[in-house]
Amino acid sequence: MTTSSPALPQPTPVPGAPLGLLSIFGSTFLELVSHFMLMPLLLLRMKGADVSTTLAGLFASTGWLGIFVMTPFASAIAHRVGRRPALWLAGSVLTLSALLFTLTDQLWLWFALNMLSGIAMALRWVLAEALIAEFSPPEQRGRYVGIFQTLVSTTFIVGPAAMAWLGPNNPQTLWTVVVFSVLGLLWTAFIPPVPQAADADTAHVGLTGLWRALRAHPIIMLAGFVGGFFETGVTSILPLYGLALGLGVAASALLVSASGLGGVVLMMPAGILADRFQDQARGRRTLMVVCAAITLGATCVLPFVAQTTWLSWPVVFLWGGAGGSLYTMAMTDIGAREKGITLVNSTSVLVLTYTLGGLVASAASGALIDWSPTVGFPAVLVLVAGVGLVALVKAGAQPGKG
Repeated sequence: MTTSSPALPQPTPVPGAPLGLLSIFGSTFLELVSHFMLMPLLLLRMKGADVSTTLAGLFASTGWLGIFVMTPFASAIAHRVGRRPALWLAGSVLTLSALLFTLTDQLWLWFALNMLSGIAMALRWVLAEALIAEFSPPEQRGRYVGIFQTLVSTTFIVGPAAMAWLGPNNPQTLWTVVVFSVLGLLWTAFIPPVPQAADADTAHVGLTGLWRALRAHPIIMLAGFVGGFFETGVTSILPLYGLALGLGVAASALLVSASGLGGVVLMMPAGILADRFQDQARGRRTLMVVCAAITLGATCVLPFVAQTTWLSWPVVFLWGGAGGSLYTMAMTDIGAREKGITLVNSTSVLVLTYTLGGLVASAASGALIDWSPTVGFPAVLVLVAGVGLVALVKAGAQPGKG
C-alpha cells in the first residue's frame, strides 16, 4: 500500500465541479433527513393503530418496490430531459409526497404515497451517485464517494433522532418533515449545468443498457445487494425489531440511528483507504471482502441479542458501517471505470441490486420477526451474509472478474 497511485490520463474536469459536489451534498442531506424522520414515524404510528408487524413490514418494502420499479428507467429519463432537470423533478415529487402524508391517515393512500416516494427517490439516488462520481477528482474519488456516503449515513442518525425529539405523536413532526424536504429541493437548484455526456449518442439506455452494465460488473452488483440488505433493508425494520425485543418506542427508533452511526464512522475511512492502494481496483476488492466478513461476524451474534438486548446496538452499528462500506467500494469502483450515460447505467444497476437487497430484507423481516424473532430472523440474515462473503472471496481469487 502506498500514499499515491500510478499516474493515468484523466478526463477534463467538469466545470463547476466543487459547486456541484456541495449542492448535491447539501440537498441530499436535507431530503434524506426528511425521509428518515418520516419512515420510522409512519411505522410507529401504524403500530400505535394496531397494524400488524407483517403489514408494517410490507409498508416499509413499498418504498423499496418503487425504487426497484423506477431504477431501470433512470438512465432513459436522464438521457431525455437532462441530468439536472431530472434531479429537480425527483425533488419536487418527494416534497409533494411528504406534504400529502401530513394530510391523510388513510392506510391505502400511505402505501401509494410510499410507492411514489420510492419512484422519485430512485431517480434522485441514481443521478446524485453518478454525478458525485463524475464531479470528484479522479485521484480522490474514493474519498469523495466515502464523504457522500458518510453524509447519507448521518441522516440515518439525524432523521430518527429529530423524530424522537419532536415526538411521534406531535402533529408538528410531519410538518417538520415537509420543511426539510422543501429546503432540500431549493438547494438542488444550485447544481451547475452538467455538460452533455460524451457517450450520449452511443450509449445504450433502458433495459439494454442495464443488461450490459450487469454483465460488466456482476460481483460489484452482488456487493450492492448485500450492502442494501443490511444497511437499509434490515435497518428500515429495526423499529419493529426493537419493539419485539421489548425496547421502548424511542429506543426502537434510535436503533436506526445506531446503524447510521456505523456508516458515519466507517465509510469515509474506507473510501480514503481505497485511494491509498497502489493497485486501487484490487484494494477495493480486498476491502469488500473485509466488510462482508464483518457483516457475517456481527450477524452471527444476533441469536444472543434476545437475552442480552444491549448487543443489538453494536450489531446494528456494524451492519450499517460494513454494509455502507460495501456500497461505497462498489460505487467507487464503477466511477473509476466509466463516465456519462454508461456511468448512469452502471449506477442504476448498482442501485437496483442494492434496492433489491433492501426490498427483500424489509419485506421478509416483518414476517420473520412475527414468526421467529430469535431463530428464523437471525438464520436468514446469516445465510445472506455468508453467501455474500463466499462469492466475494471467490471473485477476489479471479483477477479481472467484475
